[in-house]
Amino acid sequence: MLTVALPKGELLKNSIRLLQSVGLDFSAFLDSGNRQLQISDTKGQAKALLVRAQDVPVYVEYGQAQLGVVGYDVLREKQPQVAHLVDLQFGHCRMSVAVKASSSYRSPLDLSPHGRVASKYVNCAREYFHNLDLPVEIVPLYGSVELGPITGMSEAIVDLVSTGRTLRENGLIEIAILYESTARLIAHPLSYRLNTGNLSDVIAKLREGVLIGV
Repeated sequence: MLTVALPKGELLKNSIRLLQSVGLDFSAFLDSGNRQLQISDTKGQAKALLVRAQDVPVYVEYGQAQLGVVGYDVLREKQPQVAHLVDLQFGHCRMSVAVKASSSYRSPLDLSPHGRVASKYVNCAREYFHNLDLPVEIVPLYGSVELGPITGMSEAIVDLVSTGRTLRENGLIEIAILYESTARLIAHPLSYRLNTGNLSDVIAKLREGVLIGV
């Protein structure tokens, strides 16, 4: 039976809608009274796992799910061994460098050498500043990273931005964009190559659904 790993949070509703378009109904996950973390679709063709976004590629890489939906930001940060299949064209956001609006910084290169940058995306932040040849200390934070500059613990943050409202409400501004991110369809590499459970048909239908804007 085909197993799909689905992310909790912002991407879930659109992920379920896209899968419904190819005949796989996991809408029970949207029921506020549902507490199940694994369900079968209404026709018994497949099952889905509801997991944290960061865990989607883990379940796919280790073969507990043949397919998964996850943001490019997670793939870029974690670098999992999965097959990258389709840009699903939803969940648009961007990875940005942000600082206090009241600061003098208007470019990452204005930051002080050996200053501190807070981020939950430690690897992406480190790679970005390494490529700028600007030595900074990356401070890992996994809650409200906006507090870094506000409290003075860091000069800047690297974080995912959608509307920018949270930044504005906390007196921060973006000064650079590392990359744009959208939801991606990924697959377990061996299952993809062997076409386990007729995986290629499901993938082809999902590609078509994205192209016609389901």
